[in-house]
Amino acid sequence: MYAFKKILIIQTAFIGDVILATALIEKLNAHYPDSRIDFLLRKGNEGLLRNHPAISEIIIWEKRQNKRKNLWGVMRQVRANKYDLVINLQRFTSSGLITTFSGAKMTLGFKKNPFSWFFTQSFDHVIGDGTHEVSRNLKLVEEITDQKFVLPKLYIDQLSTKKISKFKSKPYLTIAPTSVWFTKQFPTEKWIEFINNTGFEGAIYLLGAPDDYPDCEFIRESSKRDQVVNLCGQLTLIESAALMQGARMNYVNDSAPLHLASALNAPVCAIFCSTVPSFGFGPLSDHHHIIEVKENLDCRPCGLHGYKFCPKGHFKCAKQIETSLLETVL
Repeated sequence: MYAFKKILIIQTAFIGDVILATALIEKLNAHYPDSRIDFLLRKGNEGLLRNHPAISEIIIWEKRQNKRKNLWGVMRQVRANKYDLVINLQRFTSSGLITTFSGAKMTLGFKKNPFSWFFTQSFDHVIGDGTHEVSRNLKLVEEITDQKFVLPKLYIDQLSTKKISKFKSKPYLTIAPTSVWFTKQFPTEKWIEFINNTGFEGAIYLLGAPDDYPDCEFIRESSKRDQVVNLCGQLTLIESAALMQGARMNYVNDSAPLHLASALNAPVCAIFCSTVPSFGFGPLSDHHHIIEVKENLDCRPCGLHGYKFCPKGHFKCAKQIETSLLETVL
């Protein structure tokens, strides 16, 4: 039996990646309840784990400013913590450096990482065969835990629950209409069409970051409904998750809000435009729906992360999706 007093999980990618990594926290905490579990992530994502009962310390890497200088600081901090086990979920050089320099007794990661030669064990990371990212992550710890699938999980604090309670007085939907990548984003005019034609009579809350406010405000102003509310920038990630948990349905792109729904087992309708569910980032909620273009487009998928514009110029993978399909999941 392995004994790990101190464990570190490294995932310094985006919001959705951190959310999916929480399944690993659940698995390790179940098998090593007396171990200290820390988490290393990029600045801006720490709010996701502040309320997590199994996390002892969140190590934050500021990547936007003085990235290299801050990396060395993080590396020194990790080494000073003297971890027994470091699990690296990323496949890039910087995380490989942190892992290798950590001095941990056991290091686990993916073979695609340039420093995987120095890990105690490394594993394949294959995208496109239908394996979910959660399963790929859990594969790293099968030998020291078990082979059971575990869902990602976020924890809602009482203050967040109290803050969003005023929005829950009547039935509601949430829509997270934006994405970092244009080709992952269901078109604005399609969201407006759905809102104007839906038979749902409750409130419709538009969710997003502060930068998403103008796009969501355009949707709100262009709709013919009085009960559309733009909440972009008003809620934290955890508060947004808490709101999604009580929704009749949550409409999302292939983006972070999809994974928020999975981590709260909230009902979700995920619209996949240029990307496909077989990449392994689909919804995991009990009540979930996936909507895609019906036509078998030879240009889809055009990339793993999406693009700032459609490479073909027609964006059929999104524009050919009928908004009436969104109505059928209610």
